[in-house]
Amino acid sequence: MPIRFDPADAHWRVAPLPTFSAAEKDWLTRGGSLTAHLRALGVVTVRVTRETVALPWPDEAAALGLAPRAPVWVREVVLSVDGVPFVAAHSVTPRAVSVGVWQATRRLRTRPLAELLYSDSSVARSSLVSRRVGERHPLYRLAAPEIGGGARHAPHGLVARRSVFERHRAPLMVTECMLPALWEHLRALDAADRAQLAGSGARAAQVALARIREHGRPLDHTASRAHAAARTSGDRSR
Repeated sequence: MPIRFDPADAHWRVAPLPTFSAAEKDWLTRGGSLTAHLRALGVVTVRVTRETVALPWPDEAAALGLAPRAPVWVREVVLSVDGVPFVAAHSVTPRAVSVGVWQATRRLRTRPLAELLYSDSSVARSSLVSRRVGERHPLYRLAAPEIGGGARHAPHGLVARRSVFERHRAPLMVTECMLPALWEHLRALDAADRAQLAGSGARAAQVALARIREHGRPLDHTASRAHAAARTSGDRSR
């Protein structure tokens, strides 16, 4: 069944921008659980930074068909790998459904949201959309303090993605902002593998090359029960 909510707009695009790096395009289009993908890099911990009733961001209200001042339940967390913040995440759902269909989001504590989203066959997911956010976007202001050295050392733009999960016709929008430490970690892995490749014999070189390919391999891109339907529906509406 096609999902009713479309997070794409003039800024949030289904196809990543051509100026994004190969690693950015890879991670922005990975379906399934982002937490699971991060666990392939190290030990993942979840730190809750805010849980409250608030107002939606303008692009959230538009995507979910909400009035600009309709109250929503907001949950913000930081996902760290081996103690280093890699992702700042922001989820939002209408307040009424946060005590109904999505009431479990209020009881997660430090458990990842993925535990709810990927264990329930009634949950559908929209296509992933992405963009670069600058200082004027609230997501940037949320993520910048988590960057090493603080907001003063943050780049001018951060890469982010989002999608809408729907359960019994109730939406939950999840926005994830990748922090510079993630890209630095991936570059370090790639450099280490290439150094090993350069100094290896033929057999070891083949193993190292396979690891390089694995690091850059798109894992479960746009993979969820709803993605195929969402793309079909999106194609008809554009």
